Amino acid sequence: MGFQTPTPTVRRPAYARQGMVATSQPLAAQAGLSILQAGGNAVDAAIATAAALTVVEPTSNGIGGDNFALVWAGGELHGLNASGAAPAALTLDHLASAHGGEMPRLGWTPVTVPGGVRGWLDLHAKFGRLDFEQLFGPAIRYAREGYPLSPVLAAGWARAISAYRRAGLPIFEEWFRTFAPDGFTPRPGAMWRSEAHARTLELIAQTGGEAFYTGELAQKIVAHAGATGGLLRAPDLAAHRSEWVTPIWTEVLGHRVYELPPNGQGIAALIALNVLDLSALPERRDDPAGLHLQIEAMKRGFADAHAHVADPRHVEVDVERLLSRENAQAHRAQLSDTAHDPQTRAPSTGGTVYLAAADGEGGFVSLIQSNYMGFGSGVVVPGTGIGLHNRGHNFHTDPAHPNALAPGKRPYHTIIPGFLGRADGTPVGPFGVMGGFMQPQGHLQVVLNSLRYGLDPQAALDAPRWQWLAGRQVEVEPGLGAEVARGLISRGHEVRVQLDSGSFGRGQMIRRDPETGVLEGGTESRTDGYIALY
Repeated sequence: MGFQTPTPTVRRPAYARQGMVATSQPLAAQAGLSILQAGGNAVDAAIATAAALTVVEPTSNGIGGDNFALVWAGGELHGLNASGAAPAALTLDHLASAHGGEMPRLGWTPVTVPGGVRGWLDLHAKFGRLDFEQLFGPAIRYAREGYPLSPVLAAGWARAISAYRRAGLPIFEEWFRTFAPDGFTPRPGAMWRSEAHARTLELIAQTGGEAFYTGELAQKIVAHAGATGGLLRAPDLAAHRSEWVTPIWTEVLGHRVYELPPNGQGIAALIALNVLDLSALPERRDDPAGLHLQIEAMKRGFADAHAHVADPRHVEVDVERLLSRENAQAHRAQLSDTAHDPQTRAPSTGGTVYLAAADGEGGFVSLIQSNYMGFGSGVVVPGTGIGLHNRGHNFHTDPAHPNALAPGKRPYHTIIPGFLGRADGTPVGPFGVMGGFMQPQGHLQVVLNSLRYGLDPQAALDAPRWQWLAGRQVEVEPGLGAEVARGLISRGHEVRVQLDSGSFGRGQMIRRDPETGVLEGGTESRTDGYIALY
């Protein structure tokens, strides 16, 4: 199998008292920290970090994507679903006539209404302290003055250029003009800037986001769609609203693990945690018997999610039944010593950024945003730097499925922020693991590393991971070792060692000591992760 167990590099968690921002890009984390130091709260810092991430990590998110957030404020946890719906013209009939009934990955067809900008606006309206415009200063500077690419970012950027060149769609012309201009080669330390991106962020800041949905930017999006075969229209953008939702949770070892309800897939992680008998898991976190049970429980979480998760504004999603003891017991009764094929669709790849923020007053934010599949659809609105996402690719094309494509409907969504609390309802802190359908699997593993195996935030993130792909196929990181791989193979898993650590998700975690108020954070070693703090 070619296993060579690497010598582990021990990294330590970071500690602070006044504030902390953890994310996948150092410059974005510093943007959030600057807002905390200017008197902003965790929500202000999160918005500033998120805006900066659209500039300094466009390989995974952008202004034309969605976001979701969990916010601890005022003694309770609030949930925001800022995902967009299918345009009125995007129908199953359109797919049948234009694409033979299949949903393409790239181009205009999978573009749904971008909800992320509205998400920033709504977070600020409910919880923000500083002026909305002030939060965009760092992001605008990075875009206008330029910044040097970090190593993992540069590698992902180069892969995207190669992929779009191979695809060769005419609609990519503006993407290349924006993200691969003449003379630019994505390598560590290379400078990239975008005046168009800076002007767009200024318009969003000055208009409280309204330019994006009804004003100048909306007009440019609609004009480009009309000229190049897109389906987005002015009423689609103008009608978009975020939704404040009640987080869902399950109890685990004296703690609550919180997720957002559907149309997100966070419920898959909660179902898997319910299926597991955590007290019966082996003492060693890398025991093959325990990892086998985790993988099998995760398959059942995905099977439920893929069968039922959809936009609850269009179809009923019985969350109570899916999280019930009866459902967990029924799944648990089917667990065995042998890997099974759940007969559900195979997970696909994704591209996402995640951030965790905390202030010195007890506030927390867990926020995730994405353009999906890297840069998204490959559609860039001329003169704006706005790259549009391709979330419509996650719709089903079977009209009988709960997640079937329909106008005005939000698709099954992969991006999920997480949050830990204690059984009495008091907060511990935010966590998340980005990466398409790896996300619930990352949540499961980080939660178990923290609560069952007692690892600190940094160790919980650094621990080697597994990833179920499809059927009995499982990928593992080399750090799990040959003994673990052989143990999984003996139980019927088809194991492959994956050297690309980026495919196992990238996470962040912050937790606060209830006695001292000290913040303890971990950041992802699989990417250019960073914690800014004071």
